[in-house]
Amino acid sequence: MPDEIDAILSDLLARTRASRVTLRQNVAGEYAFPVTHEALARGVGSLRAERTVDLRTQPVAVEVAAGRQVVQDDSAAAYDDPAYHRMREVYGGLAAQIVTPVVRDGVVGIVSVHHLGEARHWSDEEIAACRDAVARLAELL
Repeated sequence: MPDEIDAILSDLLARTRASRVTLRQNVAGEYAFPVTHEALARGVGSLRAERTVDLRTQPVAVEVAAGRQVVQDDSAAAYDDPAYHRMREVYGGLAAQIVTPVVRDGVVGIVSVHHLGEARHWSDEEIAACRDAVARLAELL
């Protein structure tokens, strides 16, 4: 199963031309939704060991916990919240993102597609690719 998950994330990275794709899962007794799998573009840092950002209070995480997909073309302009902007820096200069909940009897995972550096427009096809990848992951988890 881990190979299938990694293949789904790698495919999504290629289809979106993003910098990073992560899968966070709700692991009992762990940091809230740690990164369990990721696909990275060349030179992009991993978030697997990152534990300084409290996702429970992040505005995007609140939306996703409610089962909603969040699409940001310009993450810098999305919220006027110092903790949110600190998260953007910790995540390597997060500039645009698509964050989609994996729902199966509640939110069991979060797939994040990150674009670092500068804002960008996400196409309808890229947004749909995220939903398709999440549907495939929901079957596996």
